[in-house]
Amino acid sequence: MTVLRIGNFSGFYGDRTDALREMLTGGEVDVLTGDYLAELTMLILGRDRLKDPAAGYARTFLRQLEDCLGLAHEHGVRIVTNAGGLNPAGLADAVRQVADRLGIPVRVAHVEGDDLAAAHPGALAAHAYLGGFGIAECLRAGADVVITGRVTDAALVTGPAAAHFGWQPGEYDRLAGAVVAGHVLECGTQATGGNYAFFREGDVRRPGFPLAEIHADGTGVVTKHPGTGGFVDVGTVTAQLLYETGGGRYAGPDVTARLDTVRLRQDGPDRVRIEGVRGEAPPPTLKVGLNRLGGFRNEVVFVLTGLDIEAKAALVREQLSDALAKSPPAEVRWDLVCTDRADADTEETASALLRLVVRDQDQQVVGRALSGAAVELALASYPGFHVLAPPGKGAPYGVFEDVYVPHGAVDHMAVLHDGRRIPVPPPQETRALDDVPQPPLPEPLPAGPTRRAPLGLVAGARSGDKGGNANVGVWARSEEAWRWLAHELTAERFRQLIPESRDLPVTRHLLPGLRALNFVVEGILGAGVAAQHRFDPQAKALGEWLRSRHLDIPEALL
Repeated sequence: MTVLRIGNFSGFYGDRTDALREMLTGGEVDVLTGDYLAELTMLILGRDRLKDPAAGYARTFLRQLEDCLGLAHEHGVRIVTNAGGLNPAGLADAVRQVADRLGIPVRVAHVEGDDLAAAHPGALAAHAYLGGFGIAECLRAGADVVITGRVTDAALVTGPAAAHFGWQPGEYDRLAGAVVAGHVLECGTQATGGNYAFFREGDVRRPGFPLAEIHADGTGVVTKHPGTGGFVDVGTVTAQLLYETGGGRYAGPDVTARLDTVRLRQDGPDRVRIEGVRGEAPPPTLKVGLNRLGGFRNEVVFVLTGLDIEAKAALVREQLSDALAKSPPAEVRWDLVCTDRADADTEETASALLRLVVRDQDQQVVGRALSGAAVELALASYPGFHVLAPPGKGAPYGVFEDVYVPHGAVDHMAVLHDGRRIPVPPPQETRALDDVPQPPLPEPLPAGPTRRAPLGLVAGARSGDKGGNANVGVWARSEEAWRWLAHELTAERFRQLIPESRDLPVTRHLLPGLRALNFVVEGILGAGVAAQHRFDPQAKALGEWLRSRHLDIPEALL
């Protein structure tokens, strides 16, 4: 087989449960991958395991297998998934029980070694991001289903490709090509028009899930099954390629992929070819995601309607200041969201929201801070006083952080379907990770008339989170727009357009091959998504906010 067809049926824990059946019946595919693990998911699974030591994996995957394991066996399709979460061995056993109950002969293997909780006391979960060669060992030994814990998202693709084509560690260009394809597939329908800046260009009411045709040299084509919704073009693939990345080097445990070498071209309807990807030795350390409980959080949202919005907000803050001072929480944050409009024709559009969030290690402190004091204002504050919901006792929140360990700190192990345990050695060669030298800027557009207009008329964007940082990838849709964008959207201009970032480190990376800029904003998400530091805690819409901001754009581009 000269081409390996790898599809995706899950981009997160909670994705469409019928996607596995859709991918099995919709067209030809050799391997199906399911990605269930985000940073927040590891925290959720960690809390599940506190209640039940046998838990810690994505239970929805089992329900999908109940329905589709027979189909997968009938079509000869292998399944690789990180749904094992914190307990891959437990999920592997559960899959065997499902197969036995259904009478389907299935060889189930799993990968372990990512769990480093013993070395990080106090962490709810501590897991290293493993590479794809443990998966490859399982598949080479004949596994039909491979369950992993915390591997890199792209490893779900590099593992099957390495097993199929016989790639070995050190074949960096081939591995890097598969990493890029894996990164495009990992979030499911985000590659086929989901969450896409220019969504109106196709029917995205129910996007189909993506698949990649991988070749022996590491090149590939991203596509989808015929007749499924959504669309695949250079823009949708570019958007996903920029998602949750940084500069020109995209590091992983097996290879560092050079994103500045990626070339995309349309290869027919709903087909985008990925070419030219170069790879380098991986960095000498592995990323470890630590999830721990950060304390307790409480919130109340006051509704301010009509006139004197700012004065009403000031009154509430003053009234609550004494209560907060009596037993001050470690953190107090006020945010006034001015959603009101003058002379509004509905009460809702005449109203603004004043959000108060408190955090502390002591649940009683955050409970006392709001549950009594805020409610007691009901008849003694601004006209029209009410809140969206009464505050509670406070809820626990999580904190995510990255640490790094040498490759030798993990016991990467492939546990085959027959029980044999095959150790996966660390890479023999590593390379310290540094920034790619920034390429020269393109020639600027000649001077001409401009018009004040939203950036999104000439550029797309996609944004996401990595711990407490956010990235915003911005790409131009034509060479002329790229020549303008590369000069206009500097890091300083980004700070002006996104005021939250003005006092934060903002790094701009140029990716001319994609006609793209990638901005990394450090610390904008505080301690990560579980801490709910801001209105959009995963920065999912940060890119769309940027696209809505107005600049002086050359009329020739409009």
